Amino acid sequence: MVKPENNCIVIFGASGDLTHRKLIPAFYHLFANGLLSEQFAILGVSRTEYSDEEFQQKLKASLMANEKVDPQTLEEFCQRLHYQAIDTKDVEDYAKLKARLDDIDQAYQTNGNTTFYLATPPSLYSVIPACLSAYGLNSEARGWKRLIVEKPFGYDLATAEQLDAELHNHFLEHQIYRIDHYLGKETVQNLLVFRFANGMFEPLWNRNFIDYVEITAAEFLGVEERGGYYDGSGAMRDMFQNHLLQVLAMVAMEPPAAINANTMRNEVMKVFQSLQPLSENDLKNNLVLGQYTESDVRGNHLLGYREEPGVAEDSRTETYVGLKMFIDNWRWNGVPFYVRTGKRLPTRVTEVVIHFKKTPHPVFGANAPENKLIIRIQPDEGILMSFGLKKPGAGFEAKEVSMDFHYESLEETHMLTAYERLLLDSMKGDATLFARSDAVKACWEFVQPILDYKENPEHLYGYAAGTWGPKEADDLLSRDNREWRFPCKNLANTDYCEL
Repeated sequence: MVKPENNCIVIFGASGDLTHRKLIPAFYHLFANGLLSEQFAILGVSRTEYSDEEFQQKLKASLMANEKVDPQTLEEFCQRLHYQAIDTKDVEDYAKLKARLDDIDQAYQTNGNTTFYLATPPSLYSVIPACLSAYGLNSEARGWKRLIVEKPFGYDLATAEQLDAELHNHFLEHQIYRIDHYLGKETVQNLLVFRFANGMFEPLWNRNFIDYVEITAAEFLGVEERGGYYDGSGAMRDMFQNHLLQVLAMVAMEPPAAINANTMRNEVMKVFQSLQPLSENDLKNNLVLGQYTESDVRGNHLLGYREEPGVAEDSRTETYVGLKMFIDNWRWNGVPFYVRTGKRLPTRVTEVVIHFKKTPHPVFGANAPENKLIIRIQPDEGILMSFGLKKPGAGFEAKEVSMDFHYESLEETHMLTAYERLLLDSMKGDATLFARSDAVKACWEFVQPILDYKENPEHLYGYAAGTWGPKEADDLLSRDNREWRFPCKNLANTDYCEL
């Protein structure tokens, strides 16, 4: 594997939760596995006053408490951690940052190569790039400069367009890396290899053989301590608009001419352009919004959403979204995509289920088992294929059986976590798995009618915590003589799950 060039990673929000839980562990594992350049440095930036040594000790303690570490490797890694306290809203303070980067450049021979990671509240997404630009820290006259932006990429279509314009005032599109950790998951990327590297599947991957597709992203946790944030966001903004539409694009896209950023993202964009706009009738009949209510599950009392800390007592924020949608192109015309996501569901699971059409042979007819292909993104990552075989005994009754593959069986292969993969790609300048400006806008354009509708929805359905959402979500499929798959943590177990 080709290593990145010498470079410096600047993390804004270095004292925050994302840095401690995700970013620093990811960089440590990349370093421990020899995947980083020989000369790299990390510069943490936030308002909190730390010396380099205090910052190193703080992160070392966090890594030792939460990760499997080798003491010598950890010591070597921490020596590359540096810190600079500035007021990120004060443009004059960026003179300190520029001077510190010059020192790091000299010490590590980074040749000006710098990645700026915005692990900050979204309110700073337009402030920091403007301040960097004021000191020429966005210039690629010497070394590349990249800007990694965490979701949310806006709050709605208007704010997304405004943020995009503000970012482009100071950074070019090729410098901007909009990170969606779902695209860094090995099983999401495997969708492409599975489809396009196997001649037996691609000929079947269309409206002629597929009856319907379902995509599920379920969480068994509630909003926990994020009630204040979530109440202004909801499941549509938190999960559907970004993660699930990106997964849908991977399922539905056409084969790219090459595996690179331009061709891959062009095909993703074509899917978003082909999403059938949601009519008023769709919003009333093909959209289900729900909110979890209190429940007792196996002796544990689970709070209702409105009882969670930070949530308004009369909140109308949705914690569940179920949607029937279509893609208007040659491959998928007429094939419904059923997408659902929610909190306080029976288990944590994300998967794609391809339901193939039943055999038309009259000997078996309606009793023939349904052929399904389940692609599990998390947990118990793997692939399950369900098909019919003869049931032992007299006659020719068909019985559903399955074959499965689990990623954990590849013990000799180190699987990069989502953040490890995306951080490594960003340092290499590979934007394939990062969202492009036009794709972000297209997703907001599709979702905006739902955002407008949910401000005053005709219905917001309750569902007991620990169940699979409102019964009205089942009606989305049952009225078409279809049904959701009830997934369990165990990929191959299709029985109903509880918390």
